Amino acid sequence: MKVMKFGGTSVGSVESILSLKAIVEKEAQQQPVIIVVSALGGITDKLLATSQLAVKGDEAWKDEFQAMVDRHHKMIDTIITDPKKRETLFNVVDSLFEQLRSIYFGVFLVHDLSKKTQDAIVSYGERLSSNIVATLVKGAKWFDSREFIKTMQKNHKNTLDSDLTCRLVKRTFSDLPRISLVPGFISMDRDTNETTNLGRGGSDYTAAIIAAALDADILEIWTDVDGFMTADPRVIKTAYTINELSYIEAMELCNFGAKVIYPPTIYPVCVKNIPIRVKNTFNPDAKGTIIKAKIANDDKPIKGISSISGTTLITVTGLSMVGVIGVNRRIFTALADNGISCFMVSQASSENSTSIGVRDQDEAAAVEVLNGEFAKEIETGAMFPMHAEKGLATIAVVGENMKHTPGIAGKLFGTLGRSGISVIACAQGASETNISFVVDSKYLRKALNAIHDSFFLSEYKVLNLFVCGVGTVGGQLLQQIHDQYEELKRTKRLKLNVVGIATSKKAIFDRDGIDLTCYKQLLDEAPISTDKQLSDEIIGMNIFNSVFVDCTASKDVAQLYQEFLSHNISVIAANKIAASSSYDNYIRLKETALARGVLFRYETNVGAGLPIIGTINDLRNSGDSILKIEAVLSGTLNFIFNELSADVSFSEAVRRAKEMGYSEPDPRIDLSGKDVIRKLVILAREAGYKVEKTDVEKHLFIPDHFFEGSIDDFWKDLPSLDADFEDRRRQLEAEGKRWRFVATFDHGHTSVALKEVDCNHPFYNLEGSNNVVSLTTERYREYPMLIQGYGAGASVTAAGVFANIMSIANI
Repeated sequence: MKVMKFGGTSVGSVESILSLKAIVEKEAQQQPVIIVVSALGGITDKLLATSQLAVKGDEAWKDEFQAMVDRHHKMIDTIITDPKKRETLFNVVDSLFEQLRSIYFGVFLVHDLSKKTQDAIVSYGERLSSNIVATLVKGAKWFDSREFIKTMQKNHKNTLDSDLTCRLVKRTFSDLPRISLVPGFISMDRDTNETTNLGRGGSDYTAAIIAAALDADILEIWTDVDGFMTADPRVIKTAYTINELSYIEAMELCNFGAKVIYPPTIYPVCVKNIPIRVKNTFNPDAKGTIIKAKIANDDKPIKGISSISGTTLITVTGLSMVGVIGVNRRIFTALADNGISCFMVSQASSENSTSIGVRDQDEAAAVEVLNGEFAKEIETGAMFPMHAEKGLATIAVVGENMKHTPGIAGKLFGTLGRSGISVIACAQGASETNISFVVDSKYLRKALNAIHDSFFLSEYKVLNLFVCGVGTVGGQLLQQIHDQYEELKRTKRLKLNVVGIATSKKAIFDRDGIDLTCYKQLLDEAPISTDKQLSDEIIGMNIFNSVFVDCTASKDVAQLYQEFLSHNISVIAANKIAASSSYDNYIRLKETALARGVLFRYETNVGAGLPIIGTINDLRNSGDSILKIEAVLSGTLNFIFNELSADVSFSEAVRRAKEMGYSEPDPRIDLSGKDVIRKLVILAREAGYKVEKTDVEKHLFIPDHFFEGSIDDFWKDLPSLDADFEDRRRQLEAEGKRWRFVATFDHGHTSVALKEVDCNHPFYNLEGSNNVVSLTTERYREYPMLIQGYGAGASVTAAGVFANIMSIANI
């Protein structure tokens, strides 16, 4: 025998109620079933709201009442096709509505709404829906649950009389029909015979009570989701259905906000070891979630994440609490006597403070009760008045495997710390099934996503990228991300989610990800944006695993890094300005990243895609010391000097470098050596030395006046240098030498200069726009380490940025 409960959404529309009919009639062919139904979706809230209008003397209650009548009539007209059955059902339903109208009218006249009357009013939702479903489902027999679900008054609340109810359920269903139809939620007081209820969500409880009393094979909860999810899918897009849960795991998730089933539902069937399956009325073929005592092995340490927003943390504190027996008893007894539930407790080991989590709506009452309980201690100064902190959210991480996995708490709080989320209070039971903690509610979404991603509950690891600059490098990077997107998802389970793209004037953002096939059009249509607006938007989005990627050469954009790192946003920079700025700023950025647990990467600042900075860091981290660096760091200059020949003048070589995209739009930036100086400063700093740009000796090969005036003047005057360069070139060629613009760091001394190298020098055969770096270290003293390859070009630079992104993803 099976008990099946269908919630409000399952009977709320024609589509869903016809799906219910098909599901039930199919199952009844296999075995007897007892069907428990809720009120039509939204009707319970409507009944309560209408009662409030009536008690205030507002005539609008009549319109709201009529709307409920019309909705039920329309449902009957649509789904009941047999005229005779429809007429009989209309008589039953209209009789119930006439009773309800009389109650509302009485409330309206006397302006009084007692709890007894309120309970009677809300009972009509299930009484109406169950009669409709009993008529619709072929062969169904209707039972009035008030005849066998009995409650008693306890602490001013309706509490189930379990023993009496169990006996009555067994007697009522001793001769079990093929299909039994029962209204959920409603009950009757055992002493007064007045209509009561089991509380919001009580239809689940009704089904569990019946299943336990009759030793059902299984209890099925049919709702509008496929089962328990690893997290709220409205917050976490990658949440998915959990196949199996233990009773304890399900209870923990329900208690902390997972509204799949009503928490008291679990206990009656758990005692009898009756499994619960959660199914979707709108997707009956989905497997759903099975809840039982023992579940199959699962390698994931946690099963799911649940949360309660609207949390208030009340702290009871005072020196008189230390070592005093009974303080906590007084706290919880006082709250319980006043019907206030606390769902989390955190106590300092010194015992001088206890923090309790309550819902926002209970905050005022809880503070008043506790201030009253400890009034004498507060008056003498032995304790402080209650401190209530609002605007919080409680998150629970649940999974029975946590107790077998060392370091879970460390990983959890480390994940939150790297995301810039402070934990205000936390609690963990000895069973290690639930770790609960309180955070500022504005970080709830970010915290849930970060934990979900960190503990591999998501199908994919997600990096949320903000890309600034869509020129040659940025454009190539976005194209590479687009081209590799599906491959990374398939092979690395990594999703690179570009959530922001900005140019110098415009920016677009989308938390769910921007379509990279049409981002240019979106940018064209976007409003004007400033650097300040860009920063505010990125920080304001407050997304987990955020990475800001700077593909510009903008000083203003580089100045945003500190703010991003301070807000736990990793930074990847193709832009050289920050790492070559003042040494104090460079160190501050590095230390901020380290302190906040995020990453500041700028590998492409030197050598485009070549692993130069990473190699230096690896050498130093392994205990080696950098003694000397010699490098050709400008792909542009190397290309120019390699192009020089009897047929190609100096001015023509410079023009070719620009046309082929090797140089900056203004080639004077390359020819001035500024770019090389920046790179040298960065390398010296990575080698462990305090170096400023002003410390670098410059030996340039173009007169200073060429760097003054307009770019047009530069191109006009440049050919005047051709003859001199050609004379010197022929002389070099005769001597078997070549020019290389070399950056040198030697035991703390830095310089850049145009040098002549012969065929025995490792830089002699450096081709095209390639870069080369020679590292002399304590270990590589006799034979320096050489790193050589493409050192310029948008494609290889973008690939280097892409590699930095992958390093942040730990791929």
